[in-house]
Amino acid sequence: MSLDAPTLEGTVDASGLRIGIVAARFNEKITNALLEGAVATLIKHGAEETSIRCVRVAGALEIATIAQRMAKSQQYDVIVCLGCVIRGGTAHFDYVCQGAMDAINDVARRGDIGVGNGVLTVDTFEQALERTGGAHGHKGAEAALTAVEVALCLKTLEPMVESA
Repeated sequence: MSLDAPTLEGTVDASGLRIGIVAARFNEKITNALLEGAVATLIKHGAEETSIRCVRVAGALEIATIAQRMAKSQQYDVIVCLGCVIRGGTAHFDYVCQGAMDAINDVARRGDIGVGNGVLTVDTFEQALERTGGAHGHKGAEAALTAVEVALCLKTLEPMVESA
């Protein structure tokens, strides 16, 4: 495919979208910053505050349970998953990260809803801070915009799939 061929790209206009956010409480200073950044970014890009519903869960492993239920409800166009897992001295980090990522990916693989994965998996608290508006951007905002873009691509593709 040449770069001149017609392509489909979503936008980041969140106007009229129904948005679900699932945010972990564990590592709350970081997850609160991710949540604040995601909500502010969504509103900046046209979302109505009343169209955003946030559910708080204990930790990263619980995020996908709620995200999956939100997706099944068909009440949301977008689901943003936010959390933070910081490496400790045991293998627990690896199991939590792998489990959380696999489960969030299962929600995204449904193929009918925009999913943004803003679950940080970092070695240190400082690395997490760098991803909430520091040197590495704001991963909460990025996850929100990614989910919006995917949702809008899906809406554009819907008529193409129905007519096939």
